[in-house]
Amino acid sequence: MTTFTAIHSKNAPEVIGCYSQAVNIGNLVFLSGQIALDPVTQQLITDNIEAEIAQVFRNLQAVAEAAGASLAKIVKLTIYLKDLKHFSLINDAMKIFFTVPYPARAVVEVAGLPRGALVEIEGIIAP
Repeated sequence: MTTFTAIHSKNAPEVIGCYSQAVNIGNLVFLSGQIALDPVTQQLITDNIEAEIAQVFRNLQAVAEAAGASLAKIVKLTIYLKDLKHFSLINDAMKIFFTVPYPARAVVEVAGLPRGALVEIEGIIAP
């Protein structure tokens, strides 16, 4: 049976439940959903949706680096938005944090997210 290893970064927010920031199994790393928590204060960034999205990607980047990878190794993202009217802002941010070829992704509108966040993103890293 294959076992998995938990991954933790001090540069990303502490988890707010019973889960790991990420887990590694074989050649894959599964990044848990990140919201826009500041890793120092553990408080939600609520200045605006663009700031939330950027913080989420920075949090994902910190966990990816703890796994020995980077955002460039993410092959799949799942993005949860409180309101799909922010869809274009996700595209704008991805142009900053990623390069072509972009990862596969799904964007889903949800009724609510932890701590009242407007966006949560999870991902899968492959070598």
